[in-house]
Amino acid sequence: MSTSIERLVIPHGGGLWNGVKTGLLLAALTGLLLLIGNAVGGRAGIEVAFVLALAMNFVSYWWSDKIALSVHGARPLPREEAPWLYEIVEGIATRASIPAPPIYLIPTSTPNAFATGRGPHHAAVAVTEGILQIMNRRELAGVLAHELGHVKNHDTLTMTVVATLAGAISMIGSLLRWTAIFGGLGGGDDRDRGASGIELLFLAIVAPLVAMLIQLAISRRREYAADEAGAELSGDPNALADALERLEAGNRARPFDTAPAMAHLFIVNHLSGRGLTGLFSTHPPIEERVARLREMATRGL
Repeated sequence: MSTSIERLVIPHGGGLWNGVKTGLLLAALTGLLLLIGNAVGGRAGIEVAFVLALAMNFVSYWWSDKIALSVHGARPLPREEAPWLYEIVEGIATRASIPAPPIYLIPTSTPNAFATGRGPHHAAVAVTEGILQIMNRRELAGVLAHELGHVKNHDTLTMTVVATLAGAISMIGSLLRWTAIFGGLGGGDDRDRGASGIELLFLAIVAPLVAMLIQLAISRRREYAADEAGAELSGDPNALADALERLEAGNRARPFDTAPAMAHLFIVNHLSGRGLTGLFSTHPPIEERVARLREMATRGL
């Protein structure tokens, strides 16, 4: 049975509608951060939270790609080492009407890939050594088309901002729990002084949960959209479906434990679980993604 988190928050529909819904959810995350600021310090807390949000998003906008590549130990892949890979990327980029991004190589046997950057003109694609070892060109084209679909849709920036805001809310929520335990930051009668200890404790528990649900809703919808874009750009939905099944098996066999906070970047989230734990994954279940792609192939795109 299909998971319902993204259905509850982001209904299926046209690209413009999904863009509007994503924008509203981003606004909700920012509003949640401001609500926390108000609870901690009243008006002054709102101002601090607003400045914090601006600062974190500024850093994310300009340096998120460099941070993601550096954390995973990715190195630029010279064209002479894999000219065929550049040919695939350049062909897909041409069909997507975007510049071909540089390619980076991550030194791990776990098969996976991700795209990063603030937009089509400032993007990069990273692939692991493992994915180059287990995939044929047809499957790899499907994966790279998915990643360039993210770039074309500006998902790389959107998800970086979402992860930054959700991470900040989660971190502040943890601090709030300790604050609430020790009596809060003032009484609940003066709105300029912040909330009471009980209010802080409630917000500390609820805010990170709401932020996580919003992040999941946006992320899952973006993954479905990138699958659809990848299938169209490659012209072969079954290739991406085959690749996803191979990637899921490869990640189970060779887990990748580096930078768990950035697991959401990859085409297959190696931290995704099954059953109840799968409900809290940033990615939809592989079987659902594969089923959608198989259906696209049946319909002839």
